[in-house]
This record gives sequence, C-alpha cells and structure tokens, in this order.
Amino acid sequence: MTTNYKLYQKVCLEISRMVTKKYSTSFSRSIMFLTPDIRENIYNIYGFVRFADEIVDTFHEHDRRKLLDRFVADYHLALNEGISMNPVLNAFCNTQKTCKIPQDLVDTFVESMYMDLGEMKNLNSQAYKKYIYGSAEVVGLMCLNVFLKGNEADYNKLKPYAQSFGAALQKVNFLRDISSDFHQLNRTYFPNVDFTQFTLEDKMQIEEDIKKDFQEAIKGIKKLPLSSRFAVYLAYLYYSNLFNKIKKTDSEQLFKKRIRVNNFEKALLFSKIYMHKRLNIEI
Repeated sequence: MTTNYKLYQKVCLEISRMVTKKYSTSFSRSIMFLTPDIRENIYNIYGFVRFADEIVDTFHEHDRRKLLDRFVADYHLALNEGISMNPVLNAFCNTQKTCKIPQDLVDTFVESMYMDLGEMKNLNSQAYKKYIYGSAEVVGLMCLNVFLKGNEADYNKLKPYAQSFGAALQKVNFLRDISSDFHQLNRTYFPNVDFTQFTLEDKMQIEEDIKKDFQEAIKGIKKLPLSSRFAVYLAYLYYSNLFNKIKKTDSEQLFKKRIRVNNFEKALLFSKIYMHKRLNIEI
C-alpha cells in the first residue's frame, strides 16, 4: 500500500474527527476516554450519522430527498468499491468493514432518516418505537460492535443495554429540542401527546419512560470493557445532568428555551471521569 494511499486514509479520519469536534463538544470529550484504536472508529461512525442527520434536519433550501438519495448511493458505492472521494463515507466504510458492523444496522439507520423526510406528526407507538430504534438504538449497537471488537457473546449480552442507552439519549434530545422540532421542523415525535397543550402530566409520563431507559443503560455500561467504559459513562453523566435540568423545567418553558449543560458543568464532569479513570475507581 503506497504512502499516499495511507495519507488519504489518514485525511479521511481527520475529517471525521473534525466533524465530531465541530458538531458536538460533549461527545468529543467523551471520546477522549476511549483507547486510540476505538476512538478513531467512533469518530468515523459519528461523521456518517451526523452528515445523514444534517441532510434531513438542516438543508431545507435544497432537495433533501435528492441529497439523501445521493448520499446513500455514494455510501453503497464506497462499500462495494472499497474507496470513496467523500472522506466521511470512506472513513465510515473502513470502520464498518474492519469492525464487522452488520449491514442491517446501517440500513435501519438510513430508513429512519427517510422517515424524517416524511410527516413526523401524530406518530403512533409502533412508528415511534421504530424511529427510536432506527435513529438511535442502532447507532449504539454500531458503537458496541467497535467496543467489543467482534466478541459475539458479549455483544448479545450487552445489546439490550446499548439499545436502552441510545433510546434514552434520543428521547432526552427530543425533550431538549421540543420547541425547534415543533415550531421549525413541524415534528412531534412523542406519541399520544397534544403539543398544542403540552401538560405537566405529559412531560412527567415521558420522563418516567426515559428514567427506565437510563436505569437499564447503566447496568450495561458497568459491564463494558475498560477501554470504553469511562467514555460511555461520561456521556451517561452528561445526559443524566441534562435530563435532570429538563425535569426541573416546566412544560411551558421547554417551548421557550433550549436547556443546556454549561461549559463549567461539562468540565466538572470531565474532571470527575478523569479522576475515576486515573485512580481506577469503579463507576
């Protein structure tokens, strides 16, 4: 393999890393606790799912379906040909092949992106669960493949917990972004809720569901290898902190402001995990 070819692969990784850092400082901080080989593959996964998500959420002045069609077609070409001049796709396909990420996980994620191009209002429970699985749970399963390096027995044991964690993060995002989703994107993900009259009872019911997901997720996080455990735990703490802030915010205020974890709080969480890892303290 020529030096220039290796250089191109390195450039692709650097771009996926940059995408991650530019779009999510919180996720980037968590990734820093992964071992380098795992870290690179998680950057590649994030770059792929972020770009697909941006197509359906951001590029409203363009034909988003055409863009997504092209993105998916280019992905399949990259996978089949082993090379792409789209650095993010090239990097992701390398990770998919190296880490043996099942094709059905990627296909299910793509299907959820197409769902976002349709009418995401008044979802029934079945459609809601389908979207949560495709948009979030399978991403957690892709990452789990990377964390466990092909250990099928451990993967099957930890799979339900990874799904619960992915679901918890997505549902917290839905609550955090409830105003922009409703007013700007015309989306209402949660089933059986009238968002023109979003009540405290509605909010509490959703929060109880998220609480159960978090309770399941932490069981699996404690069983992850040390090479990934602290990184995932930092993401867990960050989202738990965000979730607690949302719980303290009344339903009306959620439609007026986007709840955030500030930089000082993020730094404290990072320091906490750094000391846990440094001193080998159990989570």
